[in-house]
Amino acid sequence: MRSWGSREDTVVVDEPLYAHYLKTTGRAHPGRDEVIAQYETDWRTVVKHLTGPIPEGASIYYQKHMAHHLLPEMDVDWVLDLRNAFLIRDPREMLTSLVEFLPEPMLSDTGLPQQWRLFQRLQNEYDVNPPVIVARDVLRAPRDVLSALCDVLDVPFRDSMLSWAPGPREADGIWAKHWYDSVYDSTGFQPYEPKDEPLPDRLHDLHDECRPLYDKLYAHRLRP
Repeated sequence: MRSWGSREDTVVVDEPLYAHYLKTTGRAHPGRDEVIAQYETDWRTVVKHLTGPIPEGASIYYQKHMAHHLLPEMDVDWVLDLRNAFLIRDPREMLTSLVEFLPEPMLSDTGLPQQWRLFQRLQNEYDVNPPVIVARDVLRAPRDVLSALCDVLDVPFRDSMLSWAPGPREADGIWAKHWYDSVYDSTGFQPYEPKDEPLPDRLHDLHDECRPLYDKLYAHRLRP
């Protein structure tokens, strides 16, 4: 989101379905009540904005979504009208980060089953693989990976996508104060450093559920 938000031709929106997700599921996320009070909780109303005209002054409308916000009862046909790209992260590294905020995550919290279902839907609809980028690859070669992604999405790459000023943004959700400390400190993509901490024993089974879903998406990763 920081990368795309640094483009002069782009407007970004931060997890627009989060309030609906929290209200519907009752999940105890940090700042839950504040998010529900401030943002639209009807997913249909949100989708009207997401699929409407591009906000004034921009030619690209970048929507940062979390796949687990796409709940089973939601119609996802609207997603077909957008250009979609998937960002994935190795399950072990993802889970060791996730438990810092959600001590007892479930498979649905990882977004991986939702990503795979959506990937297949898009694949079947358009008979082409939507782009998948791997977090590790982005950190190792941000220019190459983002240039390749822009090519697939048919938008020009901009050098401004590689760096940005630290601190908050107006587009950040109010949940940023709970989740975005490292984002606020960042000024660009930091070099990749493997997470060395061991996976807690209680997450081994969850990791084993995540791995095959990740591997299916990883097989379609964008290779610059």
